[in-house]
Amino acid sequence: MPDGTLELPGYTADVLRRLDGAGVAVVFVTGRPLRWMTGFWPHVGNHGMAIVSNGAITYNARSREIISLAGIAAADGLALTAAISAELPGARFAIECADGIRLDPRFAARTAVDDAPRGPLEEIWTDPAVKLFVRDPDVDADLLHDRVSAVVGEAATVTWTMPGLAEISAPGVTKASALQTLCERLGVDPAEVIAFGDMPNDIPMLSWAGTSYAMAGAHPSVRDIADRTAPASADEGVAQVLEHLFTGA
Repeated sequence: MPDGTLELPGYTADVLRRLDGAGVAVVFVTGRPLRWMTGFWPHVGNHGMAIVSNGAITYNARSREIISLAGIAAADGLALTAAISAELPGARFAIECADGIRLDPRFAARTAVDDAPRGPLEEIWTDPAVKLFVRDPDVDADLLHDRVSAVVGEAATVTWTMPGLAEISAPGVTKASALQTLCERLGVDPAEVIAFGDMPNDIPMLSWAGTSYAMAGAHPSVRDIADRTAPASADEGVAQVLEHLFTGA
């Protein structure tokens, strides 16, 4: 739930602590990679579980241990990038692995990654990738996801969290698939799940959960499928909803 869904100043952190003390498991389900999550782990609570990289990794935040990883093998990923490049010659690629991001020579990262390996994909793709990123400056940012999806088809899962960047996961991997597996492990029925989201990569999870909330200001496609609307992230909307649901405040 980090990014456009969850803020963690004092009020939200307090609500999460009280819910955890009452035995309510609050699972962070995010598109963010492990390397961006360090500041959130103290708030996961006693159950200790989180889902990152759009469902590719389930992580035990208490033991700092990867529980499961569903990645794209190099051979499969290189075949995908070859197909995408054939249709989109300007495509640039990066891969997110468990140990961090790796970039092809032309990929322009929007955050500081000075220490990240950079080189031809066939050289740097040595581990399963939990995400394959695609940018193309020659394709309209709002259309890139659709263009990439048309090439990839059923060979992988394509989604996006910002215009101009397509995010590709292994076939069948979504936030929903990982959360379903975790809930089965915890003995939680889908009807008991309350999920919050704001971007298209949240849609499978919101559609699966028993009750879904779109954040105020969420992407229109998210608002269209959500059951309810929560106040904005800047107003600590998730905490407001959870406190009301579980304490009546």
